[in-house]
Amino acid sequence: MESQSRSIHNKRSMAMIPALLFLSLIHGVHCFYLPGVAPEDFQKGDPLKVKVNKLTSIKTQLPYSYYSLPFCTPEKIVDSAENLGEVLRGDRIENSPYAFTMQEPQLCTVLCRIMIDAKTAKQFKEKIDDEYRVNMILDNLPLVVPIKRLDQASNTVYQLGYHIGLKGQYAGNKEEKYFIHNHLAFTVKYHRDLQTGSSRIVGFEVKPYSIKHEYEGKWSEKTRLTTCDPHMKRMVVNSNTPLEVEVNKEIIFSYDVEYQESDVKWASRWDSYLLMSDDQIHWFSIVNSLMIVLFLTGMVAMIMLRTLYRDISKYNELETQEEALEETGWKLVHGDVFRPPSNSDLLCVYVGTGVQFLGMVLVTMIFAVLGFLSPSNRGGLMTAMLLLWVSMGIFAGYASTNLYKMFKGAEWKKIAAKTAFMFPAIVFVIFFVLNALIWGQKSSGAVPFGTMFALVFLWFGISVPLVIVGGYVGFKKPAMEDPVKTNKIPRQIPEQAWYMNPIFSILIGGILPFGAVFIELFFILTSIWLNQFYYMFGFLFLVFIILLITCAEITIVLCYFLLCSEDYKWWWRSYLTSGSSALYLFLYAAFYFFTKLEITKLVSGLLYFGYMLIASYAFFVLTGTIGFYACFCFTRLIYSSLKID
Repeated sequence: MESQSRSIHNKRSMAMIPALLFLSLIHGVHCFYLPGVAPEDFQKGDPLKVKVNKLTSIKTQLPYSYYSLPFCTPEKIVDSAENLGEVLRGDRIENSPYAFTMQEPQLCTVLCRIMIDAKTAKQFKEKIDDEYRVNMILDNLPLVVPIKRLDQASNTVYQLGYHIGLKGQYAGNKEEKYFIHNHLAFTVKYHRDLQTGSSRIVGFEVKPYSIKHEYEGKWSEKTRLTTCDPHMKRMVVNSNTPLEVEVNKEIIFSYDVEYQESDVKWASRWDSYLLMSDDQIHWFSIVNSLMIVLFLTGMVAMIMLRTLYRDISKYNELETQEEALEETGWKLVHGDVFRPPSNSDLLCVYVGTGVQFLGMVLVTMIFAVLGFLSPSNRGGLMTAMLLLWVSMGIFAGYASTNLYKMFKGAEWKKIAAKTAFMFPAIVFVIFFVLNALIWGQKSSGAVPFGTMFALVFLWFGISVPLVIVGGYVGFKKPAMEDPVKTNKIPRQIPEQAWYMNPIFSILIGGILPFGAVFIELFFILTSIWLNQFYYMFGFLFLVFIILLITCAEITIVLCYFLLCSEDYKWWWRSYLTSGSSALYLFLYAAFYFFTKLEITKLVSGLLYFGYMLIASYAFFVLTGTIGFYACFCFTRLIYSSLKID
C-alpha cells in the first residue's frame, strides 16, 4: 500500500496509469489511494478544527448524533455540509468545543462540567450498555484508538472511535457499575516539510480514560484540578479511580493534546488505517474461485469442442429427414428452442434491470480500483453507486425493449415503464419501512425529508426518462432474427429425470457462483456491520470477474443438459439458475447474523435482514441477467451451426 501511495504521489504523466492499474491488480491486489481532499498546510500556532461525527454501535446498528447525549457543546452548533452518501450512512458532522493549536501541547484542559440528573444518567447508561463509540474528525482523518496486539503481523491495530464508557465492578463487589470516559488523551501526528517549515496532519489518535476528578473549594471557571494538574506535573495515565455514572453527581470532561512528528507522508497517511494483515485469506479466496472456474471451463470446453462439434457434423451429414427424426437430444428441439417463454414481459423487465445493475457495478469497480472511492472520501462510494444507477437507466430500457421486440411484442412503452418502476419501487417500499423504524428510534440514520425528496427526484427526474429514451431506441433497432424457424405447434416435452427437476437444478446452479464469492462476502459484511474499512477493491474486482465467468459457465452447462433432455424451456431456467445464488447469499447473511453479530434489539435485527434482503434481491437480478445472456448466446451459437431446410 505504501509503495502504491508513493507511485501516485510521484507519477509523472497520464501514460503511467495503465501500468499502475496493472500493478495494483498484481502486486498485492490493493488499489491506489487518491486522498479525496487537497492537503492543508499548517504553521505552528494555527488553530485546528476538531469535528464530531455520529455515535455508532455494532450492537444496535443505529447511529445517533453526537449531541443527542449531553456532552460539552460549543457556543453554537454548526452542521457541516454532507453529501448524499454521508446522509444515507447516518453521518452528522458538527463542530466541537475542543480547541487545538498546531504543535502547542495541552495538558489537563477542562472542557466543561455537567450535573447528572436521572434522565442524563439513563441516557449514558443505555449507550454504554450498547457499546456506543464516539467518532471525531481532524483534517478529514477519523479518530482512532491504537490497540497493541501481539498476535498480529503489525503490532498496532486501530479501532474507529472510542467507547463512551464501560461496565465494571469494584473489587469485592459483584454489582455492575457504569463508568464514563471523561478524559481524552489525544495524539496528533504531523509530517514537517523541511523546505517550507509547514506541517501536514498524518494521524489522529486518542486514549480514553475514566477518572473521578477532584478539586478544592467551590467550582468556578478558574478552578484547578488536583487529579490532573500540569503545574504540578500530575497527569492522567490510567483509570484506577474511575468516574461512575450516578444521579446528582458531576462529570468533569477534560483532555490532553500531544503532538508527534512522523515520517509518514501526507499521501500515505491512510495506510495504517487501510493495511490488512489477512492478504493470504483473500488469495485463498481467489485460488478457490479459480479452481471452480477451471472446472467449469473444462466442462464447457468439452461440450463445445467435442460433443457439439461431433453432433453438428453428424447432423449436417444426414441426407434424409427420416434419419434426422431418429436423432435424439438438443437437435430435436430446434423448432421450439426460440419459442417465447411464458411471462416474457416480466423476463424482459428483469433482464433490463440486470443490465442496469451490471453497468453500475462494473463502472463503480473501475473507479474504486483506480482509487477515486477511497474511505477518505466519506460517502463517495454510495453517492457514486446511486448516480451510476440512475445513469445506467438508458441501457436498462434498451435491453428490455429490444428483447421484447424479439418476442414479437408491440407495447414497448409498457415494458419500459415496468423496467423504470418495478425494481426501484420494491426497493423503495422496503427502504421506506426501514427508515420509518429508524425514525421511531430517533436515530440520525433516518433519512431526512430533503434527502428522501432528492432520491425520488433521481428516480423520477433522471432514471425514468433515461429508461424511456433507452426503451425507444431499443425498440426502434431491428430485433435479432432467430437462427432456426419456430414450429407452429409446440413439441411435447418428454418425462424428465429427477435430477432435471426445475427446482433441484436451479438450486444446484446457484451453489458454484456463491462459492466463488463467499469468502470475500465475509469481509464485505464485516466492513458494513462491524464498522471497519473495506479497501480491498483489487481483490473484489478479480472476484467479480470470476463471478461473471462462473455464472455464465454454470448456466451454459445446465442449459446444455436441459436441451439434451429435449426440454426447450430454457429462458426462465437460465435466469433463475445463476440467480439462485442470491438465495445462498441471504442464507449466509442469516448465518453471519447469528454467529458474528451481537444484535439483540428487534428493530436492529429487522434493519439487518431488511437491508440484506435488498442486497440479495439486487444480487439475484445481477447474476440472473449474466446467466441469461450467457445461455442466450450459447443457444444462438449452436443452433446457427445446424443446416436445416
